[in-house]
Amino acid sequence: MIDLCRWHVYSLRGLGRFIMENLLYLVVRAFLAFIQALPVRWVARLGRCGGAIAFWLDARHRRVALKNLTMCFGHEKSPEEIRAIAQENFRRLGEVYGCAMKGMVMNDAELLKIFSVKGAEGVRAVDAEGRLVNRVFTGGHFGNFELANRMSALIPGYQAVATYRGIRPPKLDQLVYRMRTVSGNILVDRRTGAEDLKRAMAEGGKLLILASDQADRSGGLELPFLGYYAWTTRAPVILAMRYKCVIFVPICYRVGLGQWVLEIGEPLRMEENGKRRSVEDLMRDINAALEAGVRRDPANWFWVHDRWKTKNRQPPRAVEEPMAE
Repeated sequence: MIDLCRWHVYSLRGLGRFIMENLLYLVVRAFLAFIQALPVRWVARLGRCGGAIAFWLDARHRRVALKNLTMCFGHEKSPEEIRAIAQENFRRLGEVYGCAMKGMVMNDAELLKIFSVKGAEGVRAVDAEGRLVNRVFTGGHFGNFELANRMSALIPGYQAVATYRGIRPPKLDQLVYRMRTVSGNILVDRRTGAEDLKRAMAEGGKLLILASDQADRSGGLELPFLGYYAWTTRAPVILAMRYKCVIFVPICYRVGLGQWVLEIGEPLRMEENGKRRSVEDLMRDINAALEAGVRRDPANWFWVHDRWKTKNRQPPRAVEEPMAE
């Protein structure tokens, strides 16, 4: 009798979960269909309105953004200026997520009307066999970072490879996966896709897309970033060395309502005096490039996450300025 009751409880729980997951899937599909039916500029305006509302409703992320901005710019900007940057940051995030949803159903030609690339000619290179040489793109959450999944459409000839973490429920995960691979790019699950990544990179002509502005307290390096030491991932350099790639640090900037440009810039020097540079030196260069992007347009970066996590939960250490001689 007890076992029968347990079976009924588990069955009801399973049925409830099934109903909720499918209801969530239908709600998301309906919302996506609504957003994707609108013109891009309408979506951008709605997204900015949503971001403005989120600034007032989402107290936790608002506090994080204001804390981070004050820590980095409090010595040079007033509290009013910092709050204005945070508000614009939320509006831009709403614009980004809205346009990313719209971008999922835009073909490559339509995508290029809202997202352009500057410096793509410096990426292309071929090996002795005439195959396109692999590249590593490591940037951060700048501008419309969600459209990095469409890089295959932005740099002709190359196929983008990006890592991702699956979401629940599975039907929703499959929907997002299909939309993120509309340009023919490859998504690799960062938890289980090591062999898939290895096979993809062996083919040549790949752009490996990696973020380098997230905290990594487990195996990262503690390096300067915006005046404070931050735990920084080694992954972009480790994978670039493993697959014999040079590293680019592209930054995405907003240039108008629903409009972005990806500035690629020059590749990092992988060697110095005939020797391979260290992981730490290269990651310092990457952090410096990201910092320059933040300072150029502070509202353009993802201030709502805790970039300066510490292992002992103490405040991050300030970088001491070198003493003048």
